[in-house]
Amino acid sequence: MSAIAPTSPGTRRPESGLKDNPAMSSPTPTPPPTAREVADFWRDAGPERWFAKNDEFDAAFIARFADAHQAAARGELDDWAQDAQGALALLVLLDQFPRNAWRNNPHMLATDGRALAVAKQAVAAGLDQQVAAELRPFFYLPFMHSEVLAEQQRSVELNAALDANTQRFAVLHRDIVARFGRFPHRNRMLGRESTAQEQAFLDQGGFAG
Repeated sequence: MSAIAPTSPGTRRPESGLKDNPAMSSPTPTPPPTAREVADFWRDAGPERWFAKNDEFDAAFIARFADAHQAAARGELDDWAQDAQGALALLVLLDQFPRNAWRNNPHMLATDGRALAVAKQAVAAGLDQQVAAELRPFFYLPFMHSEVLAEQQRSVELNAALDANTQRFAVLHRDIVARFGRFPHRNRMLGRESTAQEQAFLDQGGFAG
């Protein structure tokens, strides 16, 4: 299977060391986790923790998998992408971990390009069909997180087979990128200047998830 492509241009790679979050430092070295351990942790967390802001869960996630995230960001775990469980674990580390570890910080987007590459490879190989239905959205979220309209359209297509609420969010993301060419709610975090139309959208309570 081909190697995972590098992070796309314009997407910052994580720096070595998670210096922006003090909770990342672990005084006692621990054995690196396996793909199964990452996948099991995420599966056991369940929907009530996947998308809710929970400081206790974030801290546990960070403490256990900070080093694994860095290894995945460096491409050292690319061989995990050869099976469904490994691909899921990679996507958790590359797409979900940063969103828990660096909320409202540009670093949360730093490995989106690599996550999208993993997701594309996994979907092409049919690995998304080999996991439980409730875990399948994590193969599709990297498409939903992209500011490229073609990837957003692919997200809508992939999520169409899932539940109506998941599909609703896929359509919402796609429509925002179709309208503005990007996610306006990221502008302040990324130091981008909002257009008048984007600011009006935000002022009116536009999506900020």
